[in-house]
Amino acid sequence: MKKIDWRLCVIADVEAAGGRYLPSMVEESVSAGATLVQFRAKSLNTADLFELGCRIQEVVHKHGIPLIINDRVDIALACDASGVHLGQKDLPLKAARALLGKKKIIGISISSVEEARAAEAQGADYLGVGPVFYTSSKRDLPKIIGTEGLKAIKAEVKIPLLAIGGITIERAPEVAASGADGIAVISAVWGADDIAVTTKALITAFGPRISP
Repeated sequence: MKKIDWRLCVIADVEAAGGRYLPSMVEESVSAGATLVQFRAKSLNTADLFELGCRIQEVVHKHGIPLIINDRVDIALACDASGVHLGQKDLPLKAARALLGKKKIIGISISSVEEARAAEAQGADYLGVGPVFYTSSKRDLPKIIGTEGLKAIKAEVKIPLLAIGGITIERAPEVAASGADGIAVISAVWGADDIAVTTKALITAFGPRISP
């Protein structure tokens, strides 16, 4: 897997777009410096998911950054995305790896040290860790882990950590200091008055950390 700048993952969520054209929103954020994009669209049928995913892939590909598809290994393959992000109840990592191959990125959502150890042992490339703070962007929210929980997980694994859940410009420095290799945001960017300005501010607030 090539070296990845994990600092700012923007989660391109259809519901968060609120009817706006998501590829254009992604273009604004990526042009302003977002380093990674995850595409999430739980409400779309497969055909629409594929079409929109491919359009977003066109945007990120020209900027040379990875696109990660949420949950759907088939869409990741069909759009030639860089990889997939899986939850604890999605397709098992071993099965996803068999389909995607060794060169694709597989991330796993975790909220405990035990889940982190298991995901790393099974071959995850990175971990989505959270929720660090309260967020209204996710239903059935697991227990809030806070920055202390983030520190505990960082101490137990060697693969990159993307912190997620309620992360704002003001909270980004604290999250970086807790050991995260990057932050993943939804409302912090898409709910802002100016996507580009907010993207730049988030990267500046998080700091220069780049995972080896």
